[in-house]
Amino acid sequence: MNVKPPSPEILAPISFNRAVVMGQELRYLGEAIASSHICGNGSFTKRCSELLQRILPAPKVLLTTSCTHALEMAALLLHLTPGDEIIVPSFTFVSTANAFALMGAKPIFCDIRSDTLNLDEELLPSLVSSRTRAIVPVHYAGVGCQMDSIVAFAKASGLAIIEDNAHGLFGKFRGKALGTFGCLATQSFHETKNITCGEGGALIINSTELMDRAEIIHEKGTNRSRFFRGQIDKYTWVDLGSSYLPSEMLAAYLLAQLEARERVQSRREAIWKFYFGSLAEWANGHGVALPHVPDTCEHPFHMFYLLMPSLVSRQGFIEHLRSHNIQSTFHYVPLHLSIMGRKFGGREGDCPVAENISDRLVRLPLHCGLSDADLSRIVSRVLTFDPSVG
Repeated sequence: MNVKPPSPEILAPISFNRAVVMGQELRYLGEAIASSHICGNGSFTKRCSELLQRILPAPKVLLTTSCTHALEMAALLLHLTPGDEIIVPSFTFVSTANAFALMGAKPIFCDIRSDTLNLDEELLPSLVSSRTRAIVPVHYAGVGCQMDSIVAFAKASGLAIIEDNAHGLFGKFRGKALGTFGCLATQSFHETKNITCGEGGALIINSTELMDRAEIIHEKGTNRSRFFRGQIDKYTWVDLGSSYLPSEMLAAYLLAQLEARERVQSRREAIWKFYFGSLAEWANGHGVALPHVPDTCEHPFHMFYLLMPSLVSRQGFIEHLRSHNIQSTFHYVPLHLSIMGRKFGGREGDCPVAENISDRLVRLPLHCGLSDADLSRIVSRVLTFDPSVG
């Protein structure tokens, strides 16, 4: 791809994100409708679960209606009691903390590394108390956390690891798939993710000891799954749970996306690398940082972000692109500074790196609906922006 200046006429908007049909989505939706079975746990649900188990690989995968619900299932599986503590990065989506807070746990906010924007593993010893139950690393932008250190620390401290892998499907750390390090992990298939069904998620169960209870929680607290396998003659309410199953319509769309994963990933890789190669010189000359991917990581090209020199330049950049009909956006407000985060004890200055990064980060469009002409237009407009003047 070569960067060409856009023509002077008014150009169509370029959205930050757009869901794109990549294969058999419409056909599979038709098949689901024709089957007259569109509630959860039908053939498409099972095919998605089995395919994800092979892709990762993982012993067990349960589809959910969202990554948020998968995190809530993980919180239930931990048998949390009020006052228990969970260590989470402050720079993440609210669900990472909220799912555990719903069960009475207190989120303990950890600052992030300045290079990968992941949870800073070196801070973990200072955050652990006698009430700590788990660490929830988030693989930001699909770049793996330092899982060697985190796993070793968790094991020595007797803590569970719940991976929030919403960004990281197909990512790896030292050759091992993200989502397979913790006893549990969660995936997102939200519209903004590489693989999507609009709204959806999955709970990855890597500990065989948790499988039976996970199935019960997944089925509204009943042993219904055992009944359908013929292991019992009737099913009943045996534990806490909720309605976490997605419909067959969502699973049908998701299956088509998963089957087209090589096409999806190939295109996203091309876009990410085009941005990186085209913007590196400009970024270096203007004090702008590009994403950092350590040699230990294989990332899934989920996100391309820029770290501008200041909040003023970040806001000026967003407005600059908007004036040319290109949508860009910032990301998380640190959780420890949120209204709820402050109720859990968060204070300004607790996570200085997250606070600094949050003010400066901006994300460029990255989806399979972008044409080469779109990318050329985006890059050409980025190159005309001077961060020093906002």
